[in-house]
Amino acid sequence: MAEVLSQSQIDALLSAVRSGEKDVNAQGEEQQEKKYRKYDFSSPRKFTRDRIKMLNGIFDNYSRIINSRLNARLRANCEITVESIEEQRYYEFSNALTEGDVLALIDVAVKGKHEDTPAMLYLSTTTALSMMDRMLGGDGAMDESIASDYSYTDLELRLYEELVRDMISVMGGSWENYIPIAFSYNRTDINPTLSQIIGLDEIVIIVDMKMQFSNISGRMSICLPGEILTNIFAEMSRENPVRRAAVESKSNEIFDSLRDSRLEIVSVLGETQLSLSDIYHLNVGDVIDLGRSKESSIYLDIGGYHWFAGRMGTHKKNIAVRIDEVLDQAEQKE
Repeated sequence: MAEVLSQSQIDALLSAVRSGEKDVNAQGEEQQEKKYRKYDFSSPRKFTRDRIKMLNGIFDNYSRIINSRLNARLRANCEITVESIEEQRYYEFSNALTEGDVLALIDVAVKGKHEDTPAMLYLSTTTALSMMDRMLGGDGAMDESIASDYSYTDLELRLYEELVRDMISVMGGSWENYIPIAFSYNRTDINPTLSQIIGLDEIVIIVDMKMQFSNISGRMSICLPGEILTNIFAEMSRENPVRRAAVESKSNEIFDSLRDSRLEIVSVLGETQLSLSDIYHLNVGDVIDLGRSKESSIYLDIGGYHWFAGRMGTHKKNIAVRIDEVLDQAEQKE
């Protein structure tokens, strides 16, 4: 509820406006200026919005892939969603790490050519420990007050390696619709704050994901160096005309093979139900009433669905069906 001003406060406010001590227009302009985002010309954006949007779709697909794998491996319900994808300098990612954090370094091969700079995967400490506990048969409940300088034991590092190796191995599947890329586990960096993997001012894309379990939540981050993404996008640009031509040639081959294929077409005159005793006593010359007139429409079935409606007739002294109507999808399912 809005605060109600007293009469003395109203008088003081009006006198301040009249004397010029309080500029109402300046305050309005200041509030309006806050809506605009300042652009840093010293650090121009390297990737367009369309590229970021494409990465968002790729990692949405990746989150669904590892979601199903973790559910099966940890025997627990896990929901993974992409929180943000941002272009930043590497020092912004590095400064957020502490001495106890570990990074998984990822080798990237674009169309069989290995990149010099590795990508990085980070799991928050509580999330990683909870997942390890589930791998060992626990319920994954963790104390939220774990010290920020917590150091992994040798056993935990081994479990961490097995966990991230599995998550990294399926990362290339989310790129297969664009370009063949292979991601493989390289090593675990125990103290990333002391090792300089890439230059601090290098452009990177940071993908933040939220991991939600039944009793704990955490985050996972993937750091993609700009050099790798530049090479990937350049390769995609060169491949698009070739891929389009390949798709067109394959479509012609598919249609050529379909033209020579055979389909069974069933003409359904009508349906009725008979008891087993009636069927047993049927003889030559008996008549079965289908409950339809001879002028009524009949259906032509292909693959168990009604595709055409027509009428029974003759063609060159052969029994034939004249097609009167092509049915839409709803009628075909019926």
